[in-house]
Amino acid sequence: MGRIVVTEFISLDGVVQAPAGEDFRYRDWTFEIDRGDEGEQFKTDEALGAEALLLGRVTYEGFAAAWPSYEGVLADKYNGMRKYVVSSTLTEPTWNNTQVISGDVATEVARLKAETDGELQVVGSIKLAQELLEHDLVDELHLMTFPFVLGTGRKLFGETTDRTRWRPTESRTVGEGVLITLFERDRA
Repeated sequence: MGRIVVTEFISLDGVVQAPAGEDFRYRDWTFEIDRGDEGEQFKTDEALGAEALLLGRVTYEGFAAAWPSYEGVLADKYNGMRKYVVSSTLTEPTWNNTQVISGDVATEVARLKAETDGELQVVGSIKLAQELLEHDLVDELHLMTFPFVLGTGRKLFGETTDRTRWRPTESRTVGEGVLITLFERDRA
């Protein structure tokens, strides 16, 4: 059975919207703070450890437009790995090794998780991440917290039908004050 890891750039007030490339009042806000070499290496190692990407349509389209033109270890990983995009409107994905998941998201992702060995990594994809959290399908959270209070924007955590418990497994500060915190779902 696979593990679902949600990885997000997040502000102190929980905003995850538009860390790069989206139309938003504070577009590209994460680029204002240097993650440093250690932060960059963390993101590279995180991506290299994934078996496949599991993305919402908006994030998928941004990645599919950008990553095929990049070169290097990370680009090779993203461009070559399996990708699953959750969408009710996308029918013919353009990025290689991509499969569209439609229908009941919780059921389809639970099936995918059961059939996968390794890590299914959800990058960004706010709506998808929220739905997976709501259906208790997320095994780990990787939060790279930037020292901003944005005051507006879409947040990762909103109302849920039940509480869940998480156990911190790692925390460290990198670059110019970026906090990396990893949590594992505590199912005890």
